[in-house]
Amino acid sequence: MSIKSKDVLEEPNDDVVLEKILSRFRPLGPYYRRFMPFLIIATISNAFYCMNYVFAAVSVDYRCRYECERNHSLVGSALNLSLKAGKCYKYSLIDENGDCSVDNFNVSNVEACKEWAYDEPESFVAEFQLGCQEWKRTLVGTVHSFGYMLGLLLLGPISDKVGRKKLLVFTGIVGGILGFSRSIISYYWAYIALELLEALLGDSYSPNYMLGVEMVAKQNRVFFGPLMIGSMSVAGILLSLVAWLLPNWRLFLRVIYSPALIFILYGFFLDESVRWLLIKGKKEEAKKILRKAAEISNLYLDEETLDSIESEKSTDCTSFIKLLKMTIMSRKLLLRFLACLCMWITSTFNKYALLINSVSLEGNKYVNYALIAFADLPASITLIFILIKFKRKGSLMFSFFLTGLFCVIQSLVPKGYSTLSLSLFFMGKLASAQSYATVYLYTSELFPTYTRNTMHAVCSSVGRIGSILAPQTPLLRQFWPGLPSVIIGSLSVITGMIVMMMPDTAEDVLPDTIKEAEALGMKTVKDKKAVVKLLK
Repeated sequence: MSIKSKDVLEEPNDDVVLEKILSRFRPLGPYYRRFMPFLIIATISNAFYCMNYVFAAVSVDYRCRYECERNHSLVGSALNLSLKAGKCYKYSLIDENGDCSVDNFNVSNVEACKEWAYDEPESFVAEFQLGCQEWKRTLVGTVHSFGYMLGLLLLGPISDKVGRKKLLVFTGIVGGILGFSRSIISYYWAYIALELLEALLGDSYSPNYMLGVEMVAKQNRVFFGPLMIGSMSVAGILLSLVAWLLPNWRLFLRVIYSPALIFILYGFFLDESVRWLLIKGKKEEAKKILRKAAEISNLYLDEETLDSIESEKSTDCTSFIKLLKMTIMSRKLLLRFLACLCMWITSTFNKYALLINSVSLEGNKYVNYALIAFADLPASITLIFILIKFKRKGSLMFSFFLTGLFCVIQSLVPKGYSTLSLSLFFMGKLASAQSYATVYLYTSELFPTYTRNTMHAVCSSVGRIGSILAPQTPLLRQFWPGLPSVIIGSLSVITGMIVMMMPDTAEDVLPDTIKEAEALGMKTVKDKKAVVKLLK
């Protein structure tokens, strides 16, 4: 590998030797069976971190509490009458010291509520007294996504600097500690501060994903992306199950964050990215990992082959700003970066908006969420075949267009057809999961190695604008229940059209330099044959 640019249209990628070695390890072989469970557990853990607010800060029913309830109870027709005043306003009492009878209500005079009676007294909304302050409830998800966005800008460059493994361990442990701390907070704004801090420092998915994609050969990347999205599906189902069994939000948080201590073991048993080690000039460490992987897999790797892998002498002398500027100064990569931003904003908005609004559909909110989360599982299985058949560009366009189609149709389903509505929502989430997984994989293939995680993190960070807006979409349902679905569908169709201008990367190894990144999808048949010949 070399940062020195060279035209890949004239000679094959320096990464070809490493690709030849990695291609010898079967996706379901002994080494990956030991390596991948670490990434799967980290993915499930991160999904818990990112989406727990859907249940922790879930909406609950409430009504105004009257002064007379301190000594009496609202019963029968008196209760029905009080409900007619609404959640935020109530009828005034003729005698505040009197009982809660119908005759004591002055229906000609309405005043703002000061206290509320909640259907679930131990809920997040009840404990923090958020009656008629719905924005404070939805703010939890928005703050998390905002912190996540800032965290990607911070952690992306750190990952390229210190390595995928170290950052994965750090974010996993710190995120767990901060998340668990929220379960003992009794002040709303302190909870919000910890939510922000956890999202800022606890995103383990980005280094986790980059570690995985850099440790597999190009032909096996179509299996890795779906594996991650399938893991998120399992996480969603487990999350809804835990929330169902533990409706108390404090216990719920403690249970899902306690396993974070397992990340301590990652420091001892998880391997670092071989590609990152080589780009950092740590060839001996990379060779050691490859020898161990070969031994586990009962493969023979001769030292001559390992020695032929090219490595950087050092990249520490080159500043991050300079490397980033080199990438952005390329007109092709700049346009590609802008297109990636559109794809990320849409895919993150779709993912979170569909999950969040699933609990507002007709039926059991836990079952609805589990079903919508389950959509990621068939999506991950079918995505393998789609990526093989339609490569990256075609499958991404197809999934965006399908998401738009299903969501627009779902918005037109009248109330009372809950099964049809949920089915269309499920299909929209399935197509959305495919686009999200493809965008994650696709972006990691578009930029050179020495800024790959940084560019991926920047795209993902700016893309969190979508996840910041998504928690607010339930507020739109008061105007029209189908409005969130229409917005999701429209954005998906527009983004699908933007993807038409992008190159396909399925036939290329991961680029190391700007020249190699610019040439993605442009190799001639002659060049491809030359690479295949060398691989043999």
